Amino acid sequence: MNAHMRIGVAGAGLIGRKHIELIEASRDCASAGIADPSLDAKAFAEARSIPWYPDCPSLLDGAKPDALIVASPNAMHLSMALDCLKRGVPVLIEKPVTDTVASAQRLLGVVRKTGVPVLVGHHRRHNPIIKAVKEAIAQGRIGQPTAVVGLWLLKKPDDYFDVAWRREPGGGPILINLVHDIDNLRFICGEIVEVQALISNKARELAVEDTAALLLRFENGAIGTFSVSDATPAPWSWELTSGENTAYPKKNEPCYLFAGTKGSLAVPKMQLWSSIGQDGWYAPLTCAEMKTALSDPLVEQLRHFLAVIARREKPLISVEDAAGTIAAVEAVREAARTGTCVSPHRILE
Repeated sequence: MNAHMRIGVAGAGLIGRKHIELIEASRDCASAGIADPSLDAKAFAEARSIPWYPDCPSLLDGAKPDALIVASPNAMHLSMALDCLKRGVPVLIEKPVTDTVASAQRLLGVVRKTGVPVLVGHHRRHNPIIKAVKEAIAQGRIGQPTAVVGLWLLKKPDDYFDVAWRREPGGGPILINLVHDIDNLRFICGEIVEVQALISNKARELAVEDTAALLLRFENGAIGTFSVSDATPAPWSWELTSGENTAYPKKNEPCYLFAGTKGSLAVPKMQLWSSIGQDGWYAPLTCAEMKTALSDPLVEQLRHFLAVIARREKPLISVEDAAGTIAAVEAVREAARTGTCVSPHRILE
């Protein structure tokens, strides 16, 4: 490992600053610079003796980093990633890879042409819990998957919406939060082939949605439902149940239920339920707890990114893979708008 690998960060918001903290805590890399036009970001950089640049090209040309992490607003992901690829600089793009399927496909074309390594920051795929669930289902621990139930229900504080773009379409829980869960379900269960959806903005009456309900069909035949709302005090979300981010008060509740012909699995409680003896509704049930390791997926993601930069590992989440998650999110919006069943695969064509 090159102990002096220099990583730049574009965007010094909440997640950008988390990336900077992890870079500074790592023995294998160092901060090359921060690109963010705000005076607050400039002060943040100066306080840490990190070079500050007003925009992404200035950082790339001035600092000449070994790689860049794009942690800017979603609409800027494409242009910043293209700035990197044009200069041959490997890049980690925060989720979602871009804000639309069309821009993701444009980026994919450039990635294929240049061959520059690109990793997409769906960091939960690096979480030991998600990895263990995927492995358990692949090994047939619950039999043939039949049904999936997902919940993302919590209350965002009122001042969260003081930022203008969070009150507009694209700033709500579908693209900002549900995209994580859609990616988890694709990773664990396989591709989503059909989507139906309803959305509502009744709770806050803003231009952006606050609540949605989804019906999903997976390629393996399983049927899924998912309820999402950022307007209700509730413990059923990955943030509050997984313990992944210690800023959230952890609750001992599930947010995903995976059902199959031989058993069912509550996640992240990791409770595996199955029948004792003969199957049937009169049969007693047994519950076994699956043990998983605890680790920060963002730390593992940084380690993996450094290996991707050095071309020792292939990206766990490629641009092509991440485009499938954006296609599923766009299918949710189209299904809600038209009242029809929508195929994410068709959106990708």
